[in-house]
Amino acid sequence: MSALEIVYASGGDDIISTLELSCPAWDESLYLVQGFEDLVATTESGLTVTFQAAAIDVALPKRDNSGTQTLSFVIDNVTGEAQRLLDASLDAEERVTMVYRSYLESVLSEPAERPYRMTTFGGTMDGPTVQVEAGYFDLINLGWPRDRYTTEFAPGLTYL
Repeated sequence: MSALEIVYASGGDDIISTLELSCPAWDESLYLVQGFEDLVATTESGLTVTFQAAAIDVALPKRDNSGTQTLSFVIDNVTGEAQRLLDASLDAEERVTMVYRSYLESVLSEPAERPYRMTTFGGTMDGPTVQVEAGYFDLINLGWPRDRYTTEFAPGLTYL
């Protein structure tokens, strides 16, 4: 059993949710923690970072065989920083990568479980909040074969 499964079964330590948002258009990654105090923790790669306290809410994806697993999260946008960063990524036409990590309150030296790494693919801004959705690679809706046989790709098709 993992440490997180033991906590779920026993009702022990608090689980701390964190988000890392990164984009090539940004100067540095944005580290957020759900709560009122900043958190210094170590990532799975051994990097010690400071997660900024933020009013965030995270809805984890369902564990099923539906093929689409979406993580939704809401970020407080009172200061406008979230909107500024998202606008910069849209202007540069770059993808925003999101990493969700959960930590146990008593063990901040490593995440409690393997992190979720996802790519954001949608979002809405509604007043003081930004709601963003992220997901894994969508294999089910991937076209097969990947090459589309059009007249530009295969000119001989015009004579069929």
